[in-house]
Amino acid sequence: MIPWGERVKQDLANLNVKSLGRVGVLLGGRSGEREISLMSGGGVLEALLSKGVDAHAFDPGLRCPTEIAKEKFDRVFISLHGRYGEDGTIQGLLELLGLPYTGSGVLASALAIDKIATKRIWLSSGLSTPEFEELTADSDWNAVVAHLGLPLIVKPAHEGSSLGLTKVKSVEDLPAAYQLAAAMDKKVIAETCIIGDELTCPLVGFGNDAEALPVIKIIPPQANYDFHNKYFSDETQYLCPTGLAPEINLAVQELALAAYRALGCKTWGRADVMLDQKTGKPYLLEMNTSPGMTSHSLVPMAAKAAGVEYAELVLWVISQTLLDRGVTHA
Repeated sequence: MIPWGERVKQDLANLNVKSLGRVGVLLGGRSGEREISLMSGGGVLEALLSKGVDAHAFDPGLRCPTEIAKEKFDRVFISLHGRYGEDGTIQGLLELLGLPYTGSGVLASALAIDKIATKRIWLSSGLSTPEFEELTADSDWNAVVAHLGLPLIVKPAHEGSSLGLTKVKSVEDLPAAYQLAAAMDKKVIAETCIIGDELTCPLVGFGNDAEALPVIKIIPPQANYDFHNKYFSDETQYLCPTGLAPEINLAVQELALAAYRALGCKTWGRADVMLDQKTGKPYLLEMNTSPGMTSHSLVPMAAKAAGVEYAELVLWVISQTLLDRGVTHA
C-alpha cells in the first residue's frame, strides 16, 4: 500500500483548486477555546489562500451561524474547537444547508465531545481507558477516591484543551476541583490518573480505510500539559519519532485507530493516550474531531513526519469534502 504521505502528494497533484469553489473557514466561535480557534483558523485561511483557494473567514461567535447561508459557500473548513463547533451542532446546521464540511459528522462529533459517552463506547468495544465516574454535587468524595485511587483527574465532560482540569492528590481537594469543572459544564467526570508518557496519535480517513499517522510523545515542563503549555510555551517538547520501542508505537496506533473507528470519526482526528509507566499499557483519554492547527498543534507535526507540509495538509483535508457529493452523513 502506498504510504499516506505519498498518496496525499498524488491527490493534490491531480486536484483542480477551482473545483473547491468558494470556501468558508469557520473560526473563533463561542467556546472556551475561542482564542485557539482563531489561531487555528488564521493558519488554515492563510494556507488555503497560498494554494490559490477562494477562501473566506466566518466567525460564528461574532455573527449568527445561520448567516453562513448568505455567504454562498460551496464547502467549509471547520476550524472551531469545543462546544458549538466540535460537538455536532454546527455540523447539523451545515447538513441542513447542504454544505459539505471537513471532519466528522453530527453523531461522531457529538459523541467524541462527551467524554463520558466516549468512554462508554470505548469500554463496550473492549478498548482500554481509565476507570471513571460522573461527579455531582452530592457525590461521596471518599467513595470516589476508594474507586479511582489517587491521584485522579477531574474535568468538564464537554471541554477540551485542559480547560477546568485538576489533578487531585487528596480527597480534601475533590470538592474544589468539582466546583471548577462544574462552573464550565453541567457534566463533570473524574478518572484514574495514569502515570507515564503522554502521547497523541492523529488519524486520517474513514472506516476500514482509516489509518494512523506517526505517534508523538509530549514532554511538558513539570509534567504539566495545561492550556499554557499546550499552546504558548516553548518549553514543551514534542518527539516524533517518539523514541519508544516500535511495538509500543504500533500498539498505540492500533488502539487509537480502533477508538476512531468505534466513534465513527471521519477525515481526521487525534486520539490522546497515556502510557502506563508500570505496565507499558496504553490508555485512551479522549478523541479530538476538529484538531488544532496552530504553530504548536500536533496533527501538523505528525503529518510533516509523514512527508506532508502544513499547507498540503490543509488542502488535502478540504479536498476530502469533494468526495461527499454535497452532504456528509458519517
